[in-house]
Amino acid sequence: MPLTLPRFHQQLAQAPLPPAILLASAEPLLLLEAADGVRARAREQGYAEREVIEADARFNWDELTRSGATLSLFASRRLIDLRLPTGKPGKDGAAAIVAWCKDANPDTTLLVTCEEWSRKHEGAWVEAIDKTGWFAPLWPLKRDELPAWIGARLASRGINADSEAVALLIERTEGNLLAAAQEIDKLVMLHQGGQLDAATLGGLIADSARFDVFQFTDAALAGETPRALRMLAGLRGEGEEPIPMMAWIGRQLELALRLASAGDFASQARAEHLWPARERLFRSALRRAGAEHWRDCLLRAGRIDRIAKGREAGDVWRELERLTVAIAEPRKAAALA
Repeated sequence: MPLTLPRFHQQLAQAPLPPAILLASAEPLLLLEAADGVRARAREQGYAEREVIEADARFNWDELTRSGATLSLFASRRLIDLRLPTGKPGKDGAAAIVAWCKDANPDTTLLVTCEEWSRKHEGAWVEAIDKTGWFAPLWPLKRDELPAWIGARLASRGINADSEAVALLIERTEGNLLAAAQEIDKLVMLHQGGQLDAATLGGLIADSARFDVFQFTDAALAGETPRALRMLAGLRGEGEEPIPMMAWIGRQLELALRLASAGDFASQARAEHLWPARERLFRSALRRAGAEHWRDCLLRAGRIDRIAKGREAGDVWRELERLTVAIAEPRKAAALA
């Protein structure tokens, strides 16, 4: 039976390694850490030898058969680390893996890792591994699974984050697991363990870089024009690229427009998964202007994005300054058009 991510980690911690393991995921971090876990467990269980095989389109599957038949040089247990990026071994590869599973050597484990995966990849070779050992298809996490994953990762490093802090980290990393993992590693260095709330998290992230595009947009939405313009100048001075900035700014303006267009702000805020501090920020911004203003700002942001990509003439940073003022002070927007 295919293993879920939690069940895989439980098996890995409690059971001896089986003759064959298949780890498959399009999510790089899940695949990397699961495979690293198998390799670490192999070392703990006395696997003194490891052979890495890259199974590309030109790979001769007889090599896998020979590897399985070869005796260990040191009379020790061996791990065969088979990299199958496409998740498609072909007819010969499937047959070789099925044969491996039928004639499994108790002192050798075959670890197969696949970077591309869907249920269409499954076949007799997958069934053979599932029957002989472990098959863990590590599906990308859904949005509602991210809080538990991030909370557990923080807790494993001695940080107990509240729900608002976890939600802030998810938003700032846009649900990207690798980015979230990197931010958590930074937090471990910046925060001395224990409790962590959203305000503290925001401060720690800001401290790790002098200027922050996330706090810049928050300042503009809060109506803090001078501060927002100073931060924009700082971002420019630090060499921040406008294109990724515009992607974030555009998403915030789209959110403002959805909230402004909704019949019930509170219901829409819940649908957008806004934590209280963000809800207050947008509620304040929407008091200064209605949906038409935010639609105009979004159109202006689209033009700035085209300028940044060379598709339209103009000064990106000058237009960003005008957009900043328009967001912070809607009454001045007409004069800036």
